[in-house]
Amino acid sequence: MSVPFADVHPAPAAGDAEQARFAAMQLRARWRRRLMPAIGITGLIALWWAVVAGFEVRPFIAPSPWAVAQTLFAKRDVLLANLLPTAGEALGGFLIGNLAAIAVATLFVHSRRLQEIFFPVVVMFNSIPVVAKAPILVLMMGNGVEPKIAIAALVCFFPTLVNSVRGLEAVNPQAMELMRVLSASRSEIFFKLRLFCALPYLFSALRIAASMAVIGAVVGEWIGATQGIGAMIIQATYNFDSALLYAAIIMSACLSGCFFMAIVLLERAIIRWHPESA
Repeated sequence: MSVPFADVHPAPAAGDAEQARFAAMQLRARWRRRLMPAIGITGLIALWWAVVAGFEVRPFIAPSPWAVAQTLFAKRDVLLANLLPTAGEALGGFLIGNLAAIAVATLFVHSRRLQEIFFPVVVMFNSIPVVAKAPILVLMMGNGVEPKIAIAALVCFFPTLVNSVRGLEAVNPQAMELMRVLSASRSEIFFKLRLFCALPYLFSALRIAASMAVIGAVVGEWIGATQGIGAMIIQATYNFDSALLYAAIIMSACLSGCFFMAIVLLERAIIRWHPESA
């Protein structure tokens, strides 16, 4: 007895089912990565609110989240106007500090003697606190935007230098030997081998530097500035305006987060062959 053609349903291929299962797992993982930070932030705000309300903390010591939200909305124009100078100083310091670190790391990798002489000097200079270096730079460069950019550049310089040196030296010995057998020049070895090996290390440092640049700019504004998030923090502290103080801190944190996410997106666009960057 023959079976009608309409009743015959071919079984789905095993490969299609596996792909569908893998796609569902990826979707769940993507939503998990988005929901977990949101849950953490919501829990932190709830804990903040509970502590302020439960212990009856005075507003000039620690405001409630609602008071900070009201200040963010009511003084958004002032906050944004002061955020722009800080963002410009942080961006300038980020670019200068990281470019200088990459250039110095390239010199250190190609000259072991220079690395042995100057790397301890760099470590010693980095051990000086930022708040101690800031007044010196203000005395040398004046009270303008230059010392703020310089401080932001200095705090970005060291982590990028260390990771860049490590990445440029983390070359597969067999690949290096192959390049030498093929009579590759130093520039060819650098751009076609060393640089690709160093990119994951470099972007790890850039993610750190993206946040550190904002910290450096804010610290520079503490020493002497009439505008910027750092200046607002000092003024709010002296005036016991804790709601404005917390609002300025939140704005600086959002700026650091935007810089960080920009580096993450740039890394995903450039490093497509490295599985750990997904």
